[in-house]
Amino acid sequence: MLIQVCLYFYCKFLWRCLKFVMRKLTGRCELQRICYNTKPGASRTMKIETSLRDSKSKLLQTSVSVHPDAIEKTIEDIMELKKINPDINPQLGISLQACLLQIVGYRNLIADVEKLRREPYDSDNPQHEEMLLKLWKFLKPNTPLESRISKQWCEIGFQGDDPKTDFRGMGLLGLYNLQYFAERDAAAAQQVLSDSLHPKCSKFSKAEWEKKRMDKAIGYSFAIVGINITDLVYNLLVSGALKTHFYNIAPEAPTLSHFQQTFCYLMHEFHKFWIEEDPMDIMEFNRVREKFRKRIIKQLQNPDMALCPHFAASEGLINI
Repeated sequence: MLIQVCLYFYCKFLWRCLKFVMRKLTGRCELQRICYNTKPGASRTMKIETSLRDSKSKLLQTSVSVHPDAIEKTIEDIMELKKINPDINPQLGISLQACLLQIVGYRNLIADVEKLRREPYDSDNPQHEEMLLKLWKFLKPNTPLESRISKQWCEIGFQGDDPKTDFRGMGLLGLYNLQYFAERDAAAAQQVLSDSLHPKCSKFSKAEWEKKRMDKAIGYSFAIVGINITDLVYNLLVSGALKTHFYNIAPEAPTLSHFQQTFCYLMHEFHKFWIEEDPMDIMEFNRVREKFRKRIIKQLQNPDMALCPHFAASEGLINI
């Protein structure tokens, strides 16, 4: 343990010496070198975030958690601290502002998502009930819901006659995501629902089914899987794994819409993955989900990665 601590401080000392030498050789601080030598997107923003967080300056350390309205003033203070003339280096301020908007926005997005996750579904809340009923209408537009408490809910993948019990794990966040998918990409959501009930009737051709030997294809519960994928996206967000994706697609602060669009994309991808895996029964769900999670994490380890979905719900996405 003592050796590890000593090694840590030794490496930190060497890193500071290297930074000092690089500044003397190039005439630029680390922030300048990153902005001028790294292309916009996750590569640049993540390097800026690390540089600010690991700085010995309190101003730089706290800059990653300032209020969005204070970002412009914070950048002015950083430029002054680093003795950088904004008239000579105008692009630096613009680049730093874009990076800080993403960094601060990501932290705020975690807070917004966590707030929804912690809010339980309340059947006495008219807004909650309205969202739930809309989910049914979007997924089953030609089938009226006979009553609020009904076995019909099982038709869209809930476990019993009252969906509120299924939202306990992810709170309102699960409902928000499911409704967003069903409303913003109605045709795709209805197709995924249909395939989950009748997997052999999916868009795979007969030849593909025979090739993959999926003669005993197993379906799954659409709504329950949606809540489960919500849990997956939530954990990817909180762990920081989604930074590469969001920093590459959001030119400024990532928002709840970006999070929900990512959910829609992962619902699409998991659906295809489930059919390709062709599990023997529903008891293999955890194995398939874990394999899918590892594949997504591996993709997100690429700093140039953007989970850019191409469907109706993603039309607002902007690449930088």
